[in-house]
Amino acid sequence: MTARAGLLPPRPGLRQRLIRLIADPAFQARAARIPLLRRIVRSEGEAMFDLVAGFCHSQVLLALVRLDIPAQLLDAPADTATLATRSHIHPDRMTVLLNAAASLGLLRRSRDLWSLTARGAALAGVPGLQGMIAHHDVLYRDLTDPVAFFRGEVETELAAFWPYVFGAGGATDRAVTATYSALMADSQRLVAADTIAALDWRQSQHVMDVGGGTGAFLTALGAAHPHLRLTLFDLPAVAPAAAHRFAQSGLADRTTIRAGSFRDDPLPTGADTIALVRVLYDHADDTVLILLRAAHAALPPGGRLVISEPMTGGASPTRAGDAYFALYCMAMRTGHARSAAQIKALLTAAGFTDPVTAPTPARAYVTSVLWTVRSS
Repeated sequence: MTARAGLLPPRPGLRQRLIRLIADPAFQARAARIPLLRRIVRSEGEAMFDLVAGFCHSQVLLALVRLDIPAQLLDAPADTATLATRSHIHPDRMTVLLNAAASLGLLRRSRDLWSLTARGAALAGVPGLQGMIAHHDVLYRDLTDPVAFFRGEVETELAAFWPYVFGAGGATDRAVTATYSALMADSQRLVAADTIAALDWRQSQHVMDVGGGTGAFLTALGAAHPHLRLTLFDLPAVAPAAAHRFAQSGLADRTTIRAGSFRDDPLPTGADTIALVRVLYDHADDTVLILLRAAHAALPPGGRLVISEPMTGGASPTRAGDAYFALYCMAMRTGHARSAAQIKALLTAAGFTDPVTAPTPARAYVTSVLWTVRSS
């Protein structure tokens, strides 16, 4: 019997036939016996196992952070018994944890003394990293049922953790705001460093950071470029902490804090550069478009808009952007991680017609930076 031409499935192309061949267990068994293919088969098998075991790896990392083991080993090595006693864990079980950490390249053992590797030292010393790891249990709970999560059937806890994403009303609880702001400020140091290094700030005289929280980015920028005048625009709940930070950093005479919500208030004018650092991915496209149009209106002709945040890879997906930040933003429920091309399209829709500069990021897992200029 001949099926109608319109109902016939398309013939598989060469690539699809190759994929089916690789998926065949018999082919895999044969390939494992061929010297030229054995290394490829082994490498792919190890990569697949890393994906399977990834959750266990992340839980080992979380346990190390919660037990404060990196900090304990930062000054001097310690033996298993000492770490077990401090952590209230049986030595046999502590040995399993420490061996797991060693397998992940975080610790090394010499006889029975444990010390940090270079990677472990980074875990202990990178600002904000342990704070992000410690709060990941919220994200893990949101992902307990991944199918329900991707179907949008989960009321995520992460959305409640970040108060700003629902507007000014979501940030009225000072305790929640303090938790949010502390984590943002700690993790902002790396983002600030990469953002500052990405472009020439000597072209600017007055920078306004919209959604700047407690001023971590402006503090770093002001220290690096003493000629700049600085304005922070954010919700009223964070203004006292920002004022304190600026005073402590000796920047009070160069900074202005303007309290407001870009959803409800026009952006202040006067700055020749507006920075949006980890702001757009908190919000849906329609909200982002409102913000970008407000930035366009607030900038003078020739004024520069700088956007810095983690981005997806677009046509070439990346682990950081597409397998982490995209899920994180989905759990936040209001925004989503975007590619540089998607942000460029929103900029065009908001009235920015000049070319967008998007250099290769120094550390895409930290942030990516792009900027454009208001032409008229």
